[in-house]
Amino acid sequence: MRIHGLEVEGPVLDGETRCRHYHGERDRIAIRFYCCGRWFPCHSCHAEAGCGGHAVWPADRFGEEAVLCGGCGHLLTIREYLEGDPACPSCGAAFNPGCQLHRGLYFE
Repeated sequence: MRIHGLEVEGPVLDGETRCRHYHGERDRIAIRFYCCGRWFPCHSCHAEAGCGGHAVWPADRFGEEAVLCGGCGHLLTIREYLEGDPACPSCGAAFNPGCQLHRGLYFE
């Protein structure tokens, strides 16, 4: 599904990047996976339809834009996403703070 000009893959449910696995009010990000460069709403979407060679973003690349706000389309660097408030710095849309539990599936 095209969302804010990017192709977000997997079982996407709406234009804010919610998917079959995570579809709560604050589930509104997509992540560009390091291994394949493709955008997915979550690790489960990537496991089902991704590249088959999962790899996490190394810490020395945290300055790269790899998180999409499904609310407004703002691209966040990994550092902005991990160190900022659990909300988009551009539009203020809240992100799910529970995503921190899965940090190791995406980022070193």
